[in-house]
Amino acid sequence: MKANELRKKYLEFFKSKGHAIIPSASLIPENDPSVLFTTAGMHPLVPYLMGESHPGGKKVANIQKCIRTSDIDEVGDNRHLTFFEMMGNWSFGDYFKKEAIEWSWEFLTDSKWLGLEPQRIYVTVFKGEEGIPKDDKSAEIWQAIFKKEGITHEIAKNEKVNDTTRIIPLGKEDNFWIAGATGPCGADTEMFYDTDPQQGALNGKFNDLVKSGRLIEIWNDVFMEFDKNAEGKYVPLKQQNVDTGMGLERTITVLNGFDNVFQTEFFQPLFKEIEKLSGKKYSEEENTKSFRIIADHIKTATFILGDHKGITPSNVDRGYVLRRLIRRAVRYGKLLGIKDSFTFKIAEIVIKMDQDTYSELKENKEFIINQLILEEEKFEKTINNGLKEFEKMSRDKKISGKEAFILFSTYGFPFEMTKEIALEKDFKINEEEFDAEFKKHQELSRTASAGMFKGGLADTSDETKKLHTAAHLMLAALRQVLGPDVYQKGSNITAERLRFDFSYDKKMTQEQIKKVEDIVNDKIREKLPVKCVEMDIEKARDEGAMGVFGHKYGDKVKVYSIANFSKEICGGPHTDNTAELGNFIIQKEESSSAGVRRIKAVLK
Repeated sequence: MKANELRKKYLEFFKSKGHAIIPSASLIPENDPSVLFTTAGMHPLVPYLMGESHPGGKKVANIQKCIRTSDIDEVGDNRHLTFFEMMGNWSFGDYFKKEAIEWSWEFLTDSKWLGLEPQRIYVTVFKGEEGIPKDDKSAEIWQAIFKKEGITHEIAKNEKVNDTTRIIPLGKEDNFWIAGATGPCGADTEMFYDTDPQQGALNGKFNDLVKSGRLIEIWNDVFMEFDKNAEGKYVPLKQQNVDTGMGLERTITVLNGFDNVFQTEFFQPLFKEIEKLSGKKYSEEENTKSFRIIADHIKTATFILGDHKGITPSNVDRGYVLRRLIRRAVRYGKLLGIKDSFTFKIAEIVIKMDQDTYSELKENKEFIINQLILEEEKFEKTINNGLKEFEKMSRDKKISGKEAFILFSTYGFPFEMTKEIALEKDFKINEEEFDAEFKKHQELSRTASAGMFKGGLADTSDETKKLHTAAHLMLAALRQVLGPDVYQKGSNITAERLRFDFSYDKKMTQEQIKKVEDIVNDKIREKLPVKCVEMDIEKARDEGAMGVFGHKYGDKVKVYSIANFSKEICGGPHTDNTAELGNFIIQKEESSSAGVRRIKAVLK
């Protein structure tokens, strides 16, 4: 089965079950300070899991672009990816465990849909932990399904699988899902497929069978019924939700009987291009890891650059992740002997492969290509500077682990490259000393990140609502002061402050900043009502509502109006009246990236 056929089947199936089909949201989360990228399909839908009404109704389904970089160093093995597509269906207080599980089973096993062999499917459920009760209901539903199919369905003891067990209860680490430190969460049930039944009956510890690749996870149904608050307490949500996820790449791997995701159509054309560029073969064992890293990282970089938010490589936040992906790919290209700029050539293949599904890649092709070429040129200079520094440090035929770390952290010189050159010059680096410095650096980075992105998912506090409403006023004021070419490029709102990116190619003057502030504060003093109306997207467009059309919205949208001053498509949350906001103050105006400015503002 091809990816497009699977995408089509999945959405057709859930449409037949009464779900509204919605498009993928941006890779850059809206108003969510807890993550840099959209890491799961549920991220853009958190307000609706918390009780906001969705324009599409209580049941929706889509295929969401996702990025996870926590395992970036694992990429190159047979399963880790940084970019993937997650097929998902959601219930916002409509159906719950029974329907979600039965539909998962129907889609997986019915010959009209995926037609997988029922006897090769094993499932896990939540066994109960830390005061959260075990999920007996999901286990009962699965027992009824297996009984109907005539499959032996005992519940495993001590997480051990044998020829009579089918349902494996696991703890919080495996079968309880939350996207961040706080927010909506709940127990889940996961479906696994036996990749090699020819080996005989399954026997052994469940997690060992997963690690060996004998069992591969294909679907995850999360039953979100709690909200984990800042104190770490699990508070029942006002509605019971379903949030499911089925990885497109992983499912295609299983459906086609492949051993790993890199054998699929997602990567084979990229490998052919890398073979052409390097003169090396993917099939040769010493090249496999380099090929996989280059293909994965450039695909992810292409999707980040292709996003309408206009992220560029830099030394902070998302820009840093993007830069690291590109430079890591370039370094592995050099290990394969590729001498000229090449990342843009891989990106061109990615764009060609995916532009029909994700039109933003085609629309932003020039930007993607230019940024990749620019970053490769910058990295070339970095490598040259690093080499000069290497020569200075190694005059006495040695470089300490600490010096190797300085080359890495200050000059951006990859440690593997330092090691390689040292070996050529017949001396070794103290790797343990380097690792100790690197671990120290990682701890500091994690501490800094925790501080920078503190706050939970779906922060719907009054302070956040006020700042969210102020952002609408500010965009309208910016367009009034700077002109109609100003559009929102991204925002990050916490209870303490508003951070807002917008299209504008020069620094604002103090006079312009003061004018925007004054307009916003005038509108606050006018005590204007904030109203929400659900309407068709075409009507919203005709009425002049602000929004990136054709990119992130479904057929029905929510339009928030502040009197006759502001009209925007938005998911919420907002105040009912501008009188609630207080005094608006712009603290800082600065560059965010090429052609994009950033404002930091507060309400006092």
